[in-house]
Amino acid sequence: MTSTNNLLKASEEMQLSSYTASIEQEHDEEANSMFGFITFLCSESVIFLCFFVGYILYKTTTYDWLPPGVEGLEVKEPFINTVILVSSSFTIYFAEQGLKKNNLWVFRFFWILTMAMGSYFLYGQAVEWNSLKFGFTSGVFGGTFYLLTGFHGLHVFTGVLLQSIMLIRSFIPGNYEAGHFGVDATSLFWHFVDVIWIILFLLIYIWQ
Repeated sequence: MTSTNNLLKASEEMQLSSYTASIEQEHDEEANSMFGFITFLCSESVIFLCFFVGYILYKTTTYDWLPPGVEGLEVKEPFINTVILVSSSFTIYFAEQGLKKNNLWVFRFFWILTMAMGSYFLYGQAVEWNSLKFGFTSGVFGGTFYLLTGFHGLHVFTGVLLQSIMLIRSFIPGNYEAGHFGVDATSLFWHFVDVIWIILFLLIYIWQ
């Protein structure tokens, strides 16, 4: 009997050790993935930084900065779009908290709300572009304006696309029980997009 108990105890210890090792391995893989994603965002930051520096240099050194017939940019609508986009950082945070508490309905509600806000921002940008009196080839200002806002818009579109994938995955039973890396990475990317837009808004619309 004692021998049997020892065998059972040894078996339980081996299973516990194996489970613990598996959890630690998953944690390490998720940490490594997040580190890689943060490195990617740092590289994206360098690209945007180069664009910012180029914009500032061109603006401060170009004599005829604005295209002919253009006195400045409308601020009201872009400001509304800015408020909506920045507010989406809060909604995506609430979505994350819902997922951490295993409340998928809260997660989905705030996640969809974030997607809607990001989509509205893209719509607002498209409306603005359609109403502008200058194009990509309208001097240095036209080129840099469309490059900066377009490149950022591409990131917003990418963010909404990633959010769509994470939303679909939330309907797979047990999908997020092993970890939330996809959601965490998408959320971090979205905060990055918001910060970049705040800088762009100040450079392009406020500093005229």
